[in-house]
Amino acid sequence: MPRIALVTCSELAGLDDDDRLLLAPLADRGIEAVPAVWDDPAVDWASFDVAVLRSTWDYTSRRDDFLAWADSVPHLLNPPDVVRWNTDKRYLRDLEAAGVPVVTTRWIDSGDTVELPGERDSQSGPQANPARGANEYVIKPSVGAGSGDTGRYRVDDPSHFELAGEHVDRLLGRGATVMIQPYLSAVDAFGETAMLYMAGEFSHAIRKGPMLKGPDRGMDGLFRPEDITSRTASDVERKTADAVLGAVPGTADLLYARVDLIPGADGTPVLLELELTEPSLFLEHCAGAAERFAEAIAARC
Repeated sequence: MPRIALVTCSELAGLDDDDRLLLAPLADRGIEAVPAVWDDPAVDWASFDVAVLRSTWDYTSRRDDFLAWADSVPHLLNPPDVVRWNTDKRYLRDLEAAGVPVVTTRWIDSGDTVELPGERDSQSGPQANPARGANEYVIKPSVGAGSGDTGRYRVDDPSHFELAGEHVDRLLGRGATVMIQPYLSAVDAFGETAMLYMAGEFSHAIRKGPMLKGPDRGMDGLFRPEDITSRTASDVERKTADAVLGAVPGTADLLYARVDLIPGADGTPVLLELELTEPSLFLEHCAGAAERFAEAIAARC
């Protein structure tokens, strides 16, 4: 009987609810699936035929340790080179250079000049700057999971101007690369579309409702509630997601992928994030999704 590890974090040692849906279809295929915490020194990773990354959502504060662990695990899926590339959102620059439409992003590292949207008008209070294309913007770190350390700010609110500066200082103070993106307001009504792929084949799509309500004050936990419903992907969303995956560097045979799209300023989809490491796959929102994922895993065994 093949034996696989479903890799998780200590806070979800018994697996996320969605991942538990895999246990029965894997057992039906003669596969023993065992939850395993990635940083548990007692786990013998060599005892598994395959280790499948799932809810390792606490790695963001210890990315170097996580990457060293990934390099040490035999038969890790997705593989370590993909994990290294995908756990820092600077991968968006690679995809943009390859012609993928991505959310416009300004990157700030330690030592860079920090200019917040509206700052040039700060003497009379931050004002909307049409050149930046949005009256709201988002600040987040390039290494992060979920919506942790992510805030939404208005350029016409002086209090937001101060909070945004504090947010940037917090991130830079711990050595993070800061991302500043326009808040694309279409997401409030339309939401995000997450496109789920298994073994390179499109499986299903979901709608994720807007999550960012306001500034980040450094007190949010790792997990935020999400509003998830099923969605039928449009042809243009399918085409965009296929193009994103086609631009991934290397020749890795991906076990799973999640492509998060939102409507751009002109309504066409743009890439928000490409999740190849530890994404929720929202198996409960599509009949047969857990079985398709189990079949993809079985093929790797």
